[in-house]
Amino acid sequence: MADPQGFLKVRERELPTRRPVSVRIKDWREVYEEQSVAQLQLQAGRCMDCGIPFCHNGCPLGNLIPEWNDLAWKGDWSEAIERLHATNNFPEFTGRLCPAPCETACVLGINQPAVTIKQVELTTIERAFEAGAVTPQPPERLSGKTVAVVGSGPAGLAAAQQLTRAGHTVAVYERADKPGGLMRYGIPEFKMEKAVLDRRIAQMEAEGTRFRSGVNVGVEVTGEQLRSRYDAVVLAIGATVPRDLPVPGRELDGVLQAMQFLPPANKVALGEAVEGQVTAEGKDVIVIGGGDTGADCIGTSHRQGARSVTSLEIMPQPGEVRPASQPWPTYPMIFRVASAHEEGGERLYAVSTSAIVGDEEGRVRGLQLHDVVMGERGFEKVEGTERELPAQLILLAMGFLGPQGPGVVEQLGVDLDGRSNVVRDAAYMTSVPGVFVAGDAGRGQSLIVWAIAEGRSAANGVDAWLNGTASALPRPINPTDRPLVV
Repeated sequence: MADPQGFLKVRERELPTRRPVSVRIKDWREVYEEQSVAQLQLQAGRCMDCGIPFCHNGCPLGNLIPEWNDLAWKGDWSEAIERLHATNNFPEFTGRLCPAPCETACVLGINQPAVTIKQVELTTIERAFEAGAVTPQPPERLSGKTVAVVGSGPAGLAAAQQLTRAGHTVAVYERADKPGGLMRYGIPEFKMEKAVLDRRIAQMEAEGTRFRSGVNVGVEVTGEQLRSRYDAVVLAIGATVPRDLPVPGRELDGVLQAMQFLPPANKVALGEAVEGQVTAEGKDVIVIGGGDTGADCIGTSHRQGARSVTSLEIMPQPGEVRPASQPWPTYPMIFRVASAHEEGGERLYAVSTSAIVGDEEGRVRGLQLHDVVMGERGFEKVEGTERELPAQLILLAMGFLGPQGPGVVEQLGVDLDGRSNVVRDAAYMTSVPGVFVAGDAGRGQSLIVWAIAEGRSAANGVDAWLNGTASALPRPINPTDRPLVV
């Protein structure tokens, strides 16, 4: 454990300061300032000898949180990164992008603010990179087996790194021009600068992982060709089919899915040219959906110079404290303020869109909405609350339904469940022998920490299948596991 009296001596939870709003909306850099190591160590010292560390339950990766909190408090950073990397291939990703279900499961969080687990994780990996302690780990010998990983998001990268280190020859296919999946062009720079992604890709290349970017599997390379060329195939294609909004006016010019808006914006922020980019500059923007993707659209709109930004959420506004129906250590639905929300705009709750209206030239000019309440048959309209908001850009950020069916999924002939996710067994193998699935494509839309955990677990299944024996690779979870967090 860390300081035996740390949680008594330091009762306040302290995180890095966010850069001033007036400054950060003028650039695309990450929003947080650097936190002093001394302050971070005091926070790590709040981790107590709780007997049963429920943070383990909150973390799908099974991160050894009390161990590296203790090592960070002591200043033993070299051992701390070893403990951190033992369960998590990419703590620099989760340290920035994960909503930290480990913290809502922290025992200290029962009656005090939880330990700043996520920030300790991020500081540990960043200090390791600065010290040159994150080095390639190529295999001692090759197995002679080959694996194709389709998709280079966190699940695909985790599976690829594990399998490469096990001695298999791994090729990662990505249809975008650079690897990283949604972390590359879906996550804005202000949440994770792409240099963070590039340095990890460089490590994987040095270990022997081969990246084949700009290849649309299912079109330029078929599923049958992958099966004939490789001994095993891992589908890590994500859940990319967006939930749509079937209301009058959906077809109007200026109504975009979030993933039609964010990738071009991210490319331009990185200095790339994008022809025909739709921006928020000078427009009244409405974002439909209150999740992380919606927040990304809000922050991006601010940086592009939107005149106003309004976000809509059909659910009522959650409370400031954990509701009785979501007791510790579950992940509670409480009111949260992301950095993008802090930057401005209005958040409307318990509202539903009835129609989108346009001008004579077919361009969106507004959105009609009304209040809703939960009734016996779902959300019910509150009469007399109809109104119209001005909008020249409407962004749909209502989540994703499942993996893209046409293409490699259909070509491979894998079974799907009732939600269009790829069915897999406890070893992550699909209904087709030698074809495995990891991440959102099999689990459904979820968190980055689940994607990495599934990638590691799928690698265990692939390795065992290729070798015909139990795998030595770690196996943190299986598809039938159900966490206490949501």
